[in-house]
This record gives sequence, C-alpha cells and structure tokens, in this order.
Amino acid sequence: MSLAIESLLIHGGIDGDETTGAVNVPVYQTSTYKQDGLGKDRGWEYSRTGNPTRAALEKLVADLEHGQYGLAFASGLAAINTVLSLFKSGDKLVVSDNIYGGTFRILDNVFKNFGITYEIVNTSDLDKVEAAITDEVKAVYIETPANPLLTVTDIEAVSKIAKKKDKFVIVDNTFLTPYLQRPLTLGADIVIHSGTKYLGGHSDTISGFVVVNDKKLADRLYYLQNAIGGVLAPWDSFLVIRGIKTLGVRMDRHVENAVKIAEWLNNSKYVSKVYYPGLKSDPGYEIQKKQADGPGAMISFVLDEKYDYKVFFEKLKLVTLAESLGGVESLACHPASMTHAAIPAEVRKKVGIVDELIRLSVGIENAHDLIADLEQAIKASAK
Repeated sequence: MSLAIESLLIHGGIDGDETTGAVNVPVYQTSTYKQDGLGKDRGWEYSRTGNPTRAALEKLVADLEHGQYGLAFASGLAAINTVLSLFKSGDKLVVSDNIYGGTFRILDNVFKNFGITYEIVNTSDLDKVEAAITDEVKAVYIETPANPLLTVTDIEAVSKIAKKKDKFVIVDNTFLTPYLQRPLTLGADIVIHSGTKYLGGHSDTISGFVVVNDKKLADRLYYLQNAIGGVLAPWDSFLVIRGIKTLGVRMDRHVENAVKIAEWLNNSKYVSKVYYPGLKSDPGYEIQKKQADGPGAMISFVLDEKYDYKVFFEKLKLVTLAESLGGVESLACHPASMTHAAIPAEVRKKVGIVDELIRLSVGIENAHDLIADLEQAIKASAK
C-alpha cells in the first residue's frame, strides 16, 4: 500500500513492535547482544554496528526521502564527516557559496589537511557549476535553500550537469525536510540532514542522517559509519522518531507563520533586504515552487542602518537569541558571529553575510505575537 507522506511520518519505517503490540518502537538500551554460538547472532551484535531502535529510525528517514538506505548519526556534522570520508587525497568538491559554517569549517580545517580540497561556487548559476566541474572534482555539495541567505539551487539541473561528468551530487536537505523536498527524486545521490532541526523538532536532541539509493554507495557508508563510530544512541533515536510523527503538522504551521512574517518584513520600513524563497520577488521563487512543496520557515533579513542589530537582539522577548533552528520555538541568530563565524570575514562579506544580517527560524507560536515582538525589538533598537 502506497502511503502519502503525512501517513508515512507516523507509519513509515518499522511501525510499532510486533512482539508486544506496542504502537511505539521500543528503546533498545543495550550496548551488546547475546549470541547463540560462534558466528551465530540474531541479527545484532554490538550497538555501534547496529541497534533496533536506530534501525527503525534509519528506515523511516529513508522512506520519507524516497530512498533505499538510511544511516543515523550522533549529529549533522557526524553525518557530514562520514560522507566526506568517501573521498581521498587529491579529490575536490564544488560547494555552494553560502553553506552552514560547520560544513565550511570541517572542509577547510579538517579535510583540507588530508588533501581534499574545495571550490566555493554560486550553485544557483548553472554555468558556473559546469565550469567548476574539472577532472579532479568528485562531487557537487549543495544546500538549497542555502544557509543563511536562502539561495535556491536547481537540484535537477545540477544533477544533470554532474551526471554528464560522472560526479556525485550531495544535498543538505535540513532546511526543508522530506516533507517539503526530496532531492533523491530530483537526481541527487546523497541526502544529508541535521535531524537536530525540524526532524526532531523540539530542541531536545542532536542527530544527523544520510540517505542514498545506490547499494554500493550505501555499503561503503555503512562501513564508514561503523568504522568512524559517530552513531545515534537508542534514546535519541526514539526521540527523533517521536518528533517525526508531528513533522507534517509542525511544518504546515512553520511555513504559514514564515510567509506572514516574510511579507510583513518585506513591506516594512525596518529592513533593507529580505531573503525568503516564498516571496515572489525572491530570485529563487520559481525554482523553489518547481522542486519543493513549500518555501520552508527560515528567513534572513538585513536590518536597516537606522537600527542597531546588537540592541535588537537584546530587546527580543518572545523570540529567543540562540544557535540552531527548526524547533517549535522561534529563534533568532547573528550568522556573522554565530553559525558562520568560522568563515573568513572577507568571504562572508563577499557573499552577503554582513553584520546586519539576522537569521530567523520561525516557530509555531501565534504569528501576530511574533510580528509584534520583532517590531518592538526593532523600534527599541533605533539609533
């Protein structure tokens, strides 16, 4: 029986427990498993290698992404680290020009030490993508919408360009989740998530995911997952399964609120620029409509020079100044000094991550309350 995603969120993967009839997958809080003899286990031997609770979550996320194989990690960066470990010295990646600062940090300060290099490219410009894919390039790594400027990349078009040259396409789908966007169906080879964000959805656990369709690639990733060891614990796996059950209703509310706030910001006198692919004026609007079921709930905006961004953060009451995103509560952050501080200042400025840029993760509170809080904080920050 083919299920719509709203039903898959609740019944996908491994649904309940056949042994007891429990409607929830049990938490298998164990590190090891009894074996019936030498070389005779019951499908499980050690929880770094595999755990039934984690396996249920891995199958669920794979189902949601229309993938065959899912892997769960202790964090989004543990997932990214494992994917990057597919490559070897001399390999090169083409990377979106505004990506999560942690992704840039691990590329620039860790994998570069092993001879794996990268080139930063505006991946929304297909000509630039094609020109950047030289022989030593092994993969194109994109976020769409990108963090924090919400730049939209045409996944299908980039995938076609990469496939002509026999290169991987890796997509970080954290901002939209499989509820709104499914990159594997658009030609991507690897999908990455920080499950800490919308999949968990309650700011109470950290996790990461990788989903693929190719068995050879999956086998290599499973090997790396076990060898590197940054796996998701059973209790955290249970929490993310629980969070995913409400992903649909949460994302609907997130997006509804975000559209209202983006339109209010765009029509206000308080900001000089709004980045949100749900606005018709946004350059990524049409591509976003084509490849996703909604614009997401992340908004970035540049506060007008008449206002002090530092005071703005201090005056917020309902919206919380904090790292991360995707929880039920609304969060505001300062990318230049928080999420993207690892990126050199000259690179930040070149792509548009200026000091006045504010990133807003729109929660599921009352939209009018959120707008009122933003407005009072902006007014209070007038120079």
